[in-house]
Amino acid sequence: MANDKPARRPRAETPKGFRDYFGAEVIERKAMLDAIAGVYHRYGFDPLETSAVETVEALGKFLPDVDRPNEGVFAWQDEDADWLALRYDLTAPLARVAAQYRNDLPSPYRRYAMGPVWRNEKPGPGRFRQFYQCDADTVGSASVAADAEMCAMLADALEEVGIDKGDYIIKVNNRKVLNGVMEVAGLAGDDKEAERGIVLRAIDKIDRLGPEGVRALLGEGRKDESGDFTKGAGLSAEQINVLMKFVGWKDLLGAAVEVFQPAIQSGRAHNPEQLNRLVLSKLREIVVGSDVGNDGVDELEQISSLLSAQGYGPDRIVIDPGVVRGLGYYTGPVYEAELTFQITDEKGRPRNFGSVAGGGRYDGLVKRFTGQDVPATGVSIGVDRLLAALRAKGRVGAQAAGPVVVTVMDRDRMADYMRFVGMLRQADLDPSDPSKGKIRAEVYLGNPKNFGNQLKYADKRGSPIAIIQGGNEAAEGKVILKDLILGAKIAESATLEEWKDRPAQVLVDEADLVAAVRKMLGQ
Repeated sequence: MANDKPARRPRAETPKGFRDYFGAEVIERKAMLDAIAGVYHRYGFDPLETSAVETVEALGKFLPDVDRPNEGVFAWQDEDADWLALRYDLTAPLARVAAQYRNDLPSPYRRYAMGPVWRNEKPGPGRFRQFYQCDADTVGSASVAADAEMCAMLADALEEVGIDKGDYIIKVNNRKVLNGVMEVAGLAGDDKEAERGIVLRAIDKIDRLGPEGVRALLGEGRKDESGDFTKGAGLSAEQINVLMKFVGWKDLLGAAVEVFQPAIQSGRAHNPEQLNRLVLSKLREIVVGSDVGNDGVDELEQISSLLSAQGYGPDRIVIDPGVVRGLGYYTGPVYEAELTFQITDEKGRPRNFGSVAGGGRYDGLVKRFTGQDVPATGVSIGVDRLLAALRAKGRVGAQAAGPVVVTVMDRDRMADYMRFVGMLRQADLDPSDPSKGKIRAEVYLGNPKNFGNQLKYADKRGSPIAIIQGGNEAAEGKVILKDLILGAKIAESATLEEWKDRPAQVLVDEADLVAAVRKMLGQ
């Protein structure tokens, strides 16, 4: 007789690098995205939803790790032998849409998109393989006014969700300036594309790795604390010295940045535009002899002027040559939003929160499909990072109220309990303001045999009120409203006299159920 082993049960666990999101987290994210969408809509942008799956060909080779194209995506081959992949950002699908529907869309085309993206990268603390992005882009405009608008809109979006002025700074640079520096360093030309990609990513890590870490990545490579080795650009000592001069641009300004920036952010600076002018003048010294570098400085000067005309000065948006942005498709202005307030890390040490958004101009991305130049610029907000920042500021994270729970005392009277819950669901929370929505309510659908378990369920759901009607109450046309929130408070600290003044439950007529629930919810 065959000894058939039972099938192995699957493990109940999320895949490595992924996570699950429950009620309050989903509600918080939706509220934040709705607020940001309101800002985007106010600026004249329209929503767009694209497929989560794109062809690998359409996604192209613009992944964060340019030296290992297509390895950073989740891809598979379908029955027609076509390679498909989950989108790794919301910009590559936009490029495909702009090309596919170019005869139908207005030009410029202004859209925003929100949704999950996937990257097949090594996960780590706070680094997941699936995460949300929130993007806005303008396709079809070469004007730097479109770039300035992105920066202003990003500032408005941060303030709309609860990040105050002084708690963030938006830094603006230009890839043309970086290209000018690399031209001086002998890294121009198509044959140097791989080296330029490594250089850009290395410079982008200056705040985290410091000058020595960047120097190592510009040379043979760097081994991190875990022992993992990152291959470097393999540049000569002379080339590295040229690039490190740019990396140390703040040294060229002396103490100006440290003197001006705090004064600007606190509103104490008499002439806040002086900081941007000083940075721009020093950039011209760094890119001397490079036409493309000077073009980049000119564009930064225009952006600064356009933002100043709208009231966005260096107290919110500042020229900062240290901004690089890792993706290889940026061709002009690039920008990054950094939160400046401090939080405590897992070891109890204070540190700045850091970047929550970024973007830039990518004039070559749509050209891959059309063969024609199509200018574009956009910004992307890291949803999970921004939510974490709002929690740190105490702007989100309060326990969401659960539904009113109608308990079941008699299985045969389920129709009565359903009638109660129907009355509640059809009632406005506030008759004078229907926009606040209806009353949340549910009938307990578990095993009603143990009434204590029903109250434990309501407590686990965060329910504010339990509705109770036994046989005696039904005969009199009455219901009991048990205030679970007040009951918990009384159990913790209230005196007997306080409990008598505000009992945790009341008996009301069935006809007064909705009014009594409204009153109790309003306490």
